[in-house]
Amino acid sequence: MKHFADMNNDNYYLVMPASGMGKRMKSETPKQYLKLSNGLTIIDQCLKTLLKIDIISGFVIALSEKDTLFKSSIYFNHSKMLASTKGGKERFHSVLNALNSLAKIAKPNDWILVHDSVRPCVKKIDIEMLINEVSNHQTGGILATGVVDTIKQVAIDGKVSTIDRSKLFKAQTPQMFRYGVLKVALENAVKLNHNITDESEAIENLGYSIKIVVGSSSNIKITQIDDLEQANHYLQ
Repeated sequence: MKHFADMNNDNYYLVMPASGMGKRMKSETPKQYLKLSNGLTIIDQCLKTLLKIDIISGFVIALSEKDTLFKSSIYFNHSKMLASTKGGKERFHSVLNALNSLAKIAKPNDWILVHDSVRPCVKKIDIEMLINEVSNHQTGGILATGVVDTIKQVAIDGKVSTIDRSKLFKAQTPQMFRYGVLKVALENAVKLNHNITDESEAIENLGYSIKIVVGSSSNIKITQIDDLEQANHYLQ
């Protein structure tokens, strides 16, 4: 799917927030640095897949001030690494710090792909599909999967109701938005003290519509120790 149809001269940059400590993993090692069965760390597996996308011209990674492990990454001195920046209190603060580090080179209409450092099973074909389907969009879009389980909602009074799952999607990454819009959206979230959980929420809060691109259900986020076994299965 590497045709990237009808593209203009916009640039494409990868931003990876990687300052989380992964407390739920109950490990002294931050989860992005845990080893997979193929010998790579989770973060290196993410970078391996994303940097296979030739159109991505560079990446910025946001790290904890206490991080001493990324310097051991095989991508630490990669030719496409533009900068490492300080991670923030929340994920969106880290992303905004990374965007600020691109301020001198990124144009407002350039594209930013934000990817979780703990989603090692993302498929190259899905990333290419996202780029192909979103690059002509005014604002941007995200990879997501439809909800297959029946979803129940419990009201304050304990009453249970069923939600129409046909309209529900689980957001994944990469999430791809134009640099200028994304920067304004995240600055707005900081200004209003909105505790957003992903970039698309910040975009939506400005009143913009985004595009949903259906990706693979194997693009899981590593949050608990059991997820490692599942990720190893998908990668094999």
